[in-house]
This record gives sequence, C-alpha cells and structure tokens, in this order.
Amino acid sequence: MIDKTKLTLPGLFYSSVEKFANNTAVKFVGEENYTYRQLGEEVELLAELLLELGIKRGDKVAILSTNMPNWGKAFFATSVIGAIAVPILPDFHSNEIETIIEHSEAKLLFVSEGLYKSINQRVCELVEHMVLVDNLAIIPKEAPLDHLELLTTSVPQVNRKFLPINVDEEELASIIYTSGTTGSSKGVMLTHKNLVWTARQSRTLQQINPDDRFLSILPLSHTLENTVGFLLPIMYGASVHYLRKPPVASVLMPALQEVKPTVLLSVPLIIEKVYRAKIQPEFQKSGLMRALSGFAPTRKVLHKLAAKKLHQSFGGALRFFGIGGAKLDPAVERFLYEGGFPYAIGYGLTETAPLLAGAVGKHRKIGSTGIAMKGVSLRIANPDPQTGEGEIQARGLNVMKGYYKAPDITKDVFTDDGWFRTGDRGMFDKNNLLYIKGRIKTMIVGASGENIYPEEIESVINKMRFVLESLVVEKKGKLVAMIHLNMEEVEEHFKNLRAEAKHFISDKSDEVLQEIMKKVNQEVNKFSRINQVVLHPMPFERTPTKKIKRFLYA
Repeated sequence: MIDKTKLTLPGLFYSSVEKFANNTAVKFVGEENYTYRQLGEEVELLAELLLELGIKRGDKVAILSTNMPNWGKAFFATSVIGAIAVPILPDFHSNEIETIIEHSEAKLLFVSEGLYKSINQRVCELVEHMVLVDNLAIIPKEAPLDHLELLTTSVPQVNRKFLPINVDEEELASIIYTSGTTGSSKGVMLTHKNLVWTARQSRTLQQINPDDRFLSILPLSHTLENTVGFLLPIMYGASVHYLRKPPVASVLMPALQEVKPTVLLSVPLIIEKVYRAKIQPEFQKSGLMRALSGFAPTRKVLHKLAAKKLHQSFGGALRFFGIGGAKLDPAVERFLYEGGFPYAIGYGLTETAPLLAGAVGKHRKIGSTGIAMKGVSLRIANPDPQTGEGEIQARGLNVMKGYYKAPDITKDVFTDDGWFRTGDRGMFDKNNLLYIKGRIKTMIVGASGENIYPEEIESVINKMRFVLESLVVEKKGKLVAMIHLNMEEVEEHFKNLRAEAKHFISDKSDEVLQEIMKKVNQEVNKFSRINQVVLHPMPFERTPTKKIKRFLYA
C-alpha cells in the first residue's frame, strides 16, 4: 500500500486518482474525455509492461516526446516502479540526445513518432528497449521510421493487481538535463521530495482547484511545465489540455477558445511576440496614438482596452498567466500590469525544481520577481554596499541533490554552509521583493569597474520601434548591440517615402539602427551606453527553453 502522506510521486499520483476519480485529467484539445480513474488504470498497465521489459527500481527511463497525455502516463509509470525519469527536451540535437542517453545510462527510451527521426543508431544501441509514446507500442530495434505507424499497442492486459513501489522521499525521481546558454548541459538530480514539495508549495503563490483548466504549451520536459504545469494540476484535480501540433498562432488561438483555460504558463518570448506584433504597432500607427500612449493617464486607458481584448482572445476565463524562464521585457510587463491582465512572474532554476520566488497579485511590481515562495529562504551573498546587489543564494526542500556524475561541479554550486549558488545577481527592495539584475557569467565589468548587465540594456533596446530582439556583447572593450529588426515593419514604414533602389531599405535600416542607439544611450547610465550597433539579419539561435545561446555570439 502506497503511503499517500509522503512527498513522493507515487503518493501524489494515487492520492489524486482516489480523490478525483471522475474528474477530467489529461486530454488532447477537443478530443475524448479522460478521467483520473482511467489514468490510474493505464499507468498501472504501462508500469507492468516496464517490469516485463526488465526495468526495475533505480533504472533510468528516458522520455523524448512532444506534449501529450501519454507523456504523463510514461512519467508516472516510471515513478510507481521506483525507476528514474530522464525527460529530454524535444529540440535537442541528435548528438545531445545521444550524450544524455549514454551519460544517464537509460535502459529504456519512450519516444514519440515525430521525434523518432531525432535519434541516431548509437541511441538504438545504447538502450535495451524503445516504446512509442503515441500508442505505447514496443519499437523493434530494426524498425524503419516510415513504418512506426503500423505498430500496435503492446501494453499487456494483466489479471493480477499491480503493486507499486513505496519509494523514499529522498530517492532520485528525475534527472533533467539543462539547456544552458553557455553551451554545456548538466544532469540535474531531483528527488521525489524536490518535485512534490515544489508542486505543493506552488499553491501558496496561486490557488489551484479541480475546476481549473490548464492549456499546456511549454515542453513537459521543461522543469516549469513538468512541476507547475503538470504535477501541480494533477495534485489538485485540475485538467490539463494538450495540442497535437506546435503552438503557432493558427493552432493556439482556436485552442484557447475551445478550452477557455484558467491557467496558462509561458516563457517571455511568447507574450513579447504578441505584444510587438499586435499591440505595440497599434500604439505607434499615428502621431496621435504615439502621443496618447506617451502620456501616462491616457496610456493606462489604452492598456486597459488592449488588455481586455487580449484576455478575450485567450478564451476569456484566464485567471493566471504565469511567465518564467527568462527576464520579461519591462515595456511588455508595464502593458500587462497597467492593463490589469492576470499575469505573474516566476523565478527559479532547473536545480530548484524550479520555483524560488513569484510575483503574483499584490506582490507584483514592474521589474521584480516578487517574494520568496513559502518555505524557501533566499539571501544576497556579499552585497555591494552601495547597490545592495550580490549573488542570489537559496535554501529549501526544492534544491536539487546535485549534478549526476559530477561531484566537483556539485560542490562548486553549494556554499560551505549549504546554500545553493544560483549564479544570478540580484537585490531585495525594502518590501523584500526580489529583483534579478542578470547572470553573473554574462555581467560585463566596465573600464572603471562598473557592473554592466547586458540583459538590462537589451530590455531598453527591445522596447524600441522596429526591434524584434537584441543581444549586447563586449568586443575589444566596447559594447556592441546586435539587433534583429522587424524588416516588414521597416519596409511598410518607408515604402511611401521612396521606392527607387533595393538598397534604399538597407540604408534606412542603418538609419533606424543609429536612431535606436541614440535613444537607448539617452536612457541608460553612462557606462552602459552602447558604442556600436550591428544589424543581425536572422533570429538569434535559442535553447529549447527559448533563451538566446549567448556563447555563440560572444
């Protein structure tokens, strides 16, 4: 009998199956309903299959799949037999997948049909078994890619009662490999207690109940989605809805109207794109609109009207729009805040399962990530006497066990008194609201020893007209801003002025860049002024969690 009072994934799972048996659990948008009772039955059948394939307590089971109900079945089936899940981000390259499978020593790989092409022959050799997530069929080692759809389910119809494993809270539940902006990937070891405690404590920031509907658009192998977008709703009997296709506008917008989600988790890039494509142009389309949006009282009225329209486009029932994973553009946050949109900012890392702090409701303040989550302790190490800035360090039951097979790196990220070094530089204000200044590794030291945060300069650049995204780097002692412009908007703006040679738009792009540099340098402090602007014609390459891979452009 599973002890449901313990902070373990089997405890969470069986408690919810029992309490919310007839509730909708996980399903595809607009498709057949699927209850917690059905989830419980099918997880046990899949767990039995894993046992028949020789997977035992402590073995690693990798999951390489797009979001779908069967992802959760694979995750829980792994957990209830005491095995360790290794979620792999769908956007990882085949070489990265191979490295993760080899490093984690995964014995079985769950893989979705669409991602089967991402694995190479070496991966097939490394694992003992592969299972197709789409229908839970066993994939023969020699199966060609174009015949996968012919495989039929192999989940056994067992007659005996499955007996789940009573795992300990401190046992390893998951190894999640980070997709860092530095180019290195580490296996973060998270225990059952890390994950379940964080899911439970997340509710201290935002209440979740059985009537809530989550629409899942972030990868389930991302710690934010895994803990807050999956374990949290399952813990409290809510429903989670998945898309069969990537969340592009043509897929997402109808789904929002179909599901009418009450909870949605996002990375900043998504809402920033919406703002720059749909909202900001409306405020810039005429001299009158620019004047109105530049005057605080009328700007707030415009923001409220636009935010109300945005809320309706999200289904009209949204009460929590959680944003995490990177810093949100302050201009976008000001719009959401003044417009009364139900957004929240979360701060955390994969290593902290992931939440450390949250800006929700009355704890929201533009630029802040809010207060520490209940049960988490945060401190600023060696704060600067003048600014109060220093490294953010954390302690709590959500902090990882360490990095898999990397004791030296693990030792380096913990202080002598046991606090986790986040690698982020930040400060608290007088109300204990946390502000993130930037990553310590990306901080640039100025000529006179000043701390320059590229992220802060980028946030100023990104709010400028025509800018889609930017990256600030140091080259030969100078600050260089690489800027990716919205060329369609540039062309539209200038097309009626002149239309002679093709080089005209290029010339105008240089003019736009110089104007951006002038305006940015008027807004930043003198040691953060950029010395050069460079047109970056293509979007920046990003990690699977949508952060720019800075190491590629240094």
